[in-house]
Amino acid sequence: MAEPVLTTRALNRALLARQLLLERSPLGLTQVMEQMGGIQTQYAPAGYIGLWSRMRDFDRPMLTRALEERRAIQATMMRATIHTVSAADYWPMTAGIRRIRREWFEKVSHREVAGTDMDAVARAVREELGDGPLPMRELTACIEARGFPHRTAGWAGMRVDLVRVPPSGTWERRRADLYGLADAWLAPVEVTEEEGMELLIRRYLGAFGPASLKDISSWMGVYVGQMRHVADRMELQRDVRRGRDAPG
Repeated sequence: MAEPVLTTRALNRALLARQLLLERSPLGLTQVMEQMGGIQTQYAPAGYIGLWSRMRDFDRPMLTRALEERRAIQATMMRATIHTVSAADYWPMTAGIRRIRREWFEKVSHREVAGTDMDAVARAVREELGDGPLPMRELTACIEARGFPHRTAGWAGMRVDLVRVPPSGTWERRRADLYGLADAWLAPVEVTEEEGMELLIRRYLGAFGPASLKDISSWMGVYVGQMRHVADRMELQRDVRRGRDAPG
């Protein structure tokens, strides 16, 4: 039996279809976000434009309402960048990368955090946010008033699960600088790291596949070796490996 031929055009069409860019979808907002694997929203309006490009019935207030109603969650997630994901995806995705992201941060920032008790900073951040969300400038001032160095409030986000709370990070107020405790904003869900990684892998393949483990790990912000054990036990379609490229 002849090997399947994967042309550049076929792969391009498959990607556009998975990203809902060949025609606008009738799916609901959170379903579209899950199909996309979440939306990178370093620039808040990008989320609105991305959904408008994909949804048949999207209008601008829909995303703001979803954030206010906690159906969509905005937080620092994959690759330590701001993403907006569905509420159902937030805890699994966070669980999948939490430990690795923290270890990465402590490795690259060891000089800055040396001598600072980051566990104590994390406890202080939780206490300061216990009464509700705060802008980062106020949270920073509160943490500094406790005697911790400047910027440690921001670093604590690697040890405390934080969300960006509306109206910040919306079309109407684009700077995403209002922070709250994730487990106060959204009921916690117990998920293992492996379960979270599995969802991340499936979300990437659903949004961008076919893809290599290197592609997936780069999107997640981890090394291949840190997620290979999860991918290897999943029943993934691997026929693409037997294909060959063709011109056109």
